[in-house]
Amino acid sequence: MRPWERWAFNLVALAVAASGFAYFGMKYLIQPDDPFAVVNHPWQSAMLHLHVLASPPFVLVFGVILNSHIMKKLRATRIPNRKTGLASLGTFVVMILSGYLLQVATSEVWLQRLVILHVASSAVFTIAYGTHLVISYKLVRRPERATIREVA
Repeated sequence: MRPWERWAFNLVALAVAASGFAYFGMKYLIQPDDPFAVVNHPWQSAMLHLHVLASPPFVLVFGVILNSHIMKKLRATRIPNRKTGLASLGTFVVMILSGYLLQVATSEVWLQRLVILHVASSAVFTIAYGTHLVISYKLVRRPERATIREVA
């Protein structure tokens, strides 16, 4: 993986995660003072817009690293950090599909199910990918494994 791909993916992943969790907190965890308020927080709409606008670049850069990093690692055997990579990949797919379906679902029951699925898969993706980055960083920094740089 080239450095620009890593930085681009990490940047858009951070933007999507931060805006998504901020929106979640504002929509579901904050109670407005005004019982007739349309939104729970003044920044709630901005966080949703940022989340929705940052998601397509996130998917685009994922497609780039799918070719340059993920497919190579899926074909390889006995590589370090495989479990967190697979967990990230699986939850990414669920997160993206549920996010897109949230945009078109009209049934209240399906909306509730998709929100739960999207939030849960997003939380697991964030944890798995964060762990993947930490382990990769530690593997690259090991002095006795100078060739491991290609793995991360």
